[in-house]
Amino acid sequence: MSESRKRDLEVATLGGGCFWCLEAIYDQVHGVEDVVSGYAGGTVASPSYELVCSGATGHAEVVQVAFDPEVITYGEILDIFFSIHDPTTLNRQGADVGTQYRSVIFTHRATQHETAQAVIRNLEARKTYTDPIVTQVTPLQAFYPAEDYHQEYFAKHPERAYCRAVISPKVAKFQKHFSDLLKVEV
Repeated sequence: MSESRKRDLEVATLGGGCFWCLEAIYDQVHGVEDVVSGYAGGTVASPSYELVCSGATGHAEVVQVAFDPEVITYGEILDIFFSIHDPTTLNRQGADVGTQYRSVIFTHRATQHETAQAVIRNLEARKTYTDPIVTQVTPLQAFYPAEDYHQEYFAKHPERAYCRAVISPKVAKFQKHFSDLLKVEV
């Protein structure tokens, strides 16, 4: 990707449970140029996966999604986010439990913060969920890419049990409900 093209991209940093699930879905979205799994929201610089999983650092597993705002909006990125995880469960997604699995939007600028708050207000006004949304919206302080073996995990290991049992159904649901946002293979 050219340097001038990179400058036109916007970045969203999102945590909604296991970063492998989020990465597998955002990798398929038209207008998304790159997805990096990592950690944000904690107190330790450059934490390891093991340290984050201990819950001692305060980090969440997140993805950074670089996207072309002329192709897909930040609001659409958030619409996907709220459809692929449960934003009403505090510090858990399914069997994954701990603060590292919390629902969180780390904003990069004031307009992202405002959009995220508006999307949440809209979901609550429409009573999309039975329970209250507990998603945190907070400015990003630092992002640390996860170890290499976490990047593109689902693409590299679709046969693994977690991928088959947890990620594949989420990907299939996303593909069904957001078929208009899928990348077109050439």
